[in-house]
Parts: sequence; structure tokens; C-alpha cells
Amino acid sequence: MRTFKSFLRGLGLVVIVIAGLLIWSRLPWTAVLALVVVLALWLVLTRRGRQTLSITSVGISSLRQRIGASLVVVVGIAGVVGVLVAMLAMGEGFQSTLQQTGSDDTAIVLRGGSNAELNSVLDRDSINVILQAPGVARSADGKPVASAEQSVVANLPKRSDASVEANVPIRGVGDEAWTLRPNVKIVQGRRFKPGLRELVVGQGAMRQFAGLDVGSRLRLAGQEWSIVGEFASGDSHDSELWGDAQTVASAYRRGSSAQSVTVRLTSPQAFDTFKAALSSDPRLKVDVSTTREYFSKQSESLTKVIRIVGITVGVIMAIGAIFGALNTMFAAIASRAREIATLRAIGFRGLPVVVSVLMETMLLALLGGVLGGLISWLIFNGYTASTLGANFSQVVFQFKVSPELLWLGIKWAMAIGFVGGLFPAVRAARLPVTTALREL
Repeated sequence: MRTFKSFLRGLGLVVIVIAGLLIWSRLPWTAVLALVVVLALWLVLTRRGRQTLSITSVGISSLRQRIGASLVVVVGIAGVVGVLVAMLAMGEGFQSTLQQTGSDDTAIVLRGGSNAELNSVLDRDSINVILQAPGVARSADGKPVASAEQSVVANLPKRSDASVEANVPIRGVGDEAWTLRPNVKIVQGRRFKPGLRELVVGQGAMRQFAGLDVGSRLRLAGQEWSIVGEFASGDSHDSELWGDAQTVASAYRRGSSAQSVTVRLTSPQAFDTFKAALSSDPRLKVDVSTTREYFSKQSESLTKVIRIVGITVGVIMAIGAIFGALNTMFAAIASRAREIATLRAIGFRGLPVVVSVLMETMLLALLGGVLGGLISWLIFNGYTASTLGANFSQVVFQFKVSPELLWLGIKWAMAIGFVGGLFPAVRAARLPVTTALREL
């Protein structure tokens, strides 16, 4: 019977842990702040709260004697938070870069069923129909503000290791591309000239790949190309090389076709009219979306994979950190068994003991969470990297350690502290006074 009761108590603790973690994972920072205020009021205004403060102060004062074991908890949790935040910052940065690309008043047209520009082909007749569709803005001379574009990839050596090659995207654009994307600015050199084998390079591509400095020459598709300028856009176009659309099409034997058409709309509200006109035209089979929507979708699958991998690695490391916290706190409880027993013998109840041990553990966890988040922010925030995008080419982006990720890391740290401290705390509160007095 006693064994069965012990089993039920253990099962009850497991249920409490699972329920607590589920609730904790969904709490906004405002709710957490409210819980902290309630706890502070309970500690100050109630008798058991003041008992808890007394026990906690004694436990914290003894941390100097347990500095080694305490550092195991802090460093272990800092490692969990640091790795988790760094992994998620990678996905956050990649997603942010693509979401910044495009706008609601520009639209991109691909062949129906194409999930990326590299898989799309539009013939000249289809391009002409798209350019004349309702909703397309026109310049002062009456021409549609649109760019029929090519998208190809080339292998170039990485700047960090010339023996390693990766795909770099090359975009062939029309004259209106600069009007369509006013954020693209030449920062060195000049624009390419139509009809010539000249390229301008995005800042991100220049940092990642060798041989792309302004003034250098590059061999692509068996032809010599000149790098005449460097541009900055602040989005995924920074990863690209731009050249004249017809010249790129000729070099890569694309004829008069294009892979996408990007147009400026008369207004964001004109998108529905533009899309409806193309979708209902029997001569066309195309997919239409705003450029913001298109580039945002390009990030979804990879961001999801990065998030899953990051959380999986974080969970595995968190389990190790929890065992470290359990060992530390069980050892701390064992070394303070007589002290806790004495407190209980003079009238201290079990609840203050439980809460004091939890507070001590979660304080160590908080220190670990802040340390891990700070290290991750110092090392990875703004760190430039590249990864394979939807066009099977490298997208250059920067890690983004946002306040939301830092808050998530602290929540993970506190959750680890809660689990790692709960079981030792309950054991301390349940330990018979007579047994505890005989343990030392």
C-alpha cells in the first residue's frame, strides 16, 4: 500500500511538471510579470512567504561553499540557451531577409505550377499578354513598368575557401528593374550597360564569393564578363549578380523566353484585378502573387526545418542540463538535511521548503539563461552566413537574435530550473525530521 501511494505521488508530480511546462510555454511576458508580482506579495505579506525568504536567504548564502556544483547548473543551462537561440536566430535571419524582399504593390508572374523562378518558363507571347494586363502601372512615356527576367545559377569559389564552390544566382533584368526595386542602390562602380556582358554584384554575394570585386573579370557560360558595379538592397537580392536580360538569355541559350515577369501595380488594391485578368485568360497558365508573398513563401520550408532541428537539439541538451540540476540540488539538500530538519522541527512547514529550493534552482537557471542569451547575442547577432534557397542557389543573410528569441531562451532556462528543482524540493519537504537529523 505504501509503495502504491509513493507511485501515485510520483505520477502526480510528473503530471504537474507536464502541465506546468505546457502552461509556461504559452505564457506571454505580461503574465509572467504578473506571476512574479504575486509571488513577491506572497513572500512579503504572508507568514509562510516570510519563512520561504528566510530559508532561501540561507540557501543562497551557502552557494559559495557549493560554487562548483552551482556553476555546473549555470553553465549547463547557458549552453542549452546559447545553442537554442543561435539555431533559431539562423532561421529568423533567413526568414527576415526574404520577408524584406518585395512589396505589396509589385507582382511576380511564373508559369503555372512553378514553385520558384528557376523552374518557370514564359514565352514571348505570354510575356506580351502579361505586360498589357489591367492594373499594370505605366511610365510617363506609356510603357508598362515591368521587367521580364532570367534566373540562372553559376558555380563560384567561396571567398573563405577557394577549393569549395557554391551556387550563386544570376538575374537577367530589364531596364525597368531599377524602377521596380528602388531599394537597390549602386554603392561602387556603375550599372551594367544593355547589350554588353557586364554584371553588377550584390554586397552579400561579394562577401561570400571570390573573384567578384569591381573591375575583375568572370567566365560564365564560356564567355568573359566584366564586374562593373556593386549594389546594396538590404534583402535577398544582395545575394545576386545582375546583368542585362537579353545578354544573359543569349549566353545561356534561353532565346526570347523569360522565367518570370515582375510588374509594378497601379496600387496594392489593383493586385486582385491583375491576378483575375491573368487567371481568366485562356492563353495563359500562370501563377500570380505579390513579390512580398512570393519571397516570404521561399523561406517557409527551410525556416521550419531549422526551427525543428534547433528545438530538437535544445531538448536533448535540456535533458542533460536537467540531470545536472537534479544532481546538484539533491546534493545540496543532502548537505543541508539537518538544517532543513531543524527548521521544520521549530515550525517551518513543507511549502516554504519546496518554494525556497525551487527559487534557488530557478535563480541559478535564470543566471544561466541570461548568460547563454548574452553570449549568443554577442557572437551571432549580425553574423553573416549563406544557405541554399528555393532556387538552389546561395542566399546570404545575417543571424538575427531578436528580443523574442532571448525571451524564449530565458523561458527555457526557467523551465529547466523548475524541473530540476521540483523533485529535490519535494524530497526535502517530505523527509521525516528524525531521519534527516540522523543523516549527518
